[in-house]
Amino acid sequence: MAQSPLTEPGAREGPLPLPRARRPRGVTRERILDVALELFNEQGYDQTSLREIAARVGVTKAALYYHFEHKEDILLELHLRLHALGREAFDQLGNLEDGPEIVAAWEGLLSQFVDQIISNPELFIFHQRNHRALQQIQDTDRHRAENEDIEQQMRRVLASPHIPPAQRVRMACATGAVLVALMGAAGPPMGGAALFGDLSSDELAELVRDSIHNLLTVPKDPTASTAASRLSSLSASA
Repeated sequence: MAQSPLTEPGAREGPLPLPRARRPRGVTRERILDVALELFNEQGYDQTSLREIAARVGVTKAALYYHFEHKEDILLELHLRLHALGREAFDQLGNLEDGPEIVAAWEGLLSQFVDQIISNPELFIFHQRNHRALQQIQDTDRHRAENEDIEQQMRRVLASPHIPPAQRVRMACATGAVLVALMGAAGPPMGGAALFGDLSSDELAELVRDSIHNLLTVPKDPTASTAASRLSSLSASA
């Protein structure tokens, strides 16, 4: 069976991963989350009990309850770890002027996101293999707040009147390409062969970056883009 280029921990050796963001909330709490992530990826959220998590961490169930009262709380915290990766990139947009500066930075921000995902493969695997369970937390206040914040950032950029429509579409397509390619690399939600199992993590990352660059590159000849030309003509005649 083809192996995912988003390699599961311990599956095979490779380049040292990028440093992960520090998690200052407490060693035991973060250890619980790390172990839960391992178990959810190995056997699924529904098949994992709090007792199993506590046993692998090496704490009592009562000690686990001190940090997480419900298993859903652990699920949400793990889900927000992926949000944190995207937030690191989007938070940089706040320091840029709307328009050319954001356009110039977009490729670098997406490349940074690719690096973060490749360095944290277990998070994408977790989201793919526990998709149904994650639907349970979509209506929580905290999840909605986190999603709305990221969506507002995206909407601000992709609806900006200071960025030409053709370029905004390229930016949206490049963002979608990153997500689809990396989700495919993690394999289907119920397990099975990954789309790009014949590529290493480094090879996949490089190809995704090439695709980002190609999608964002404005044709030197404006007439090379039929859609852009047609849009310009419609704008001129309006």
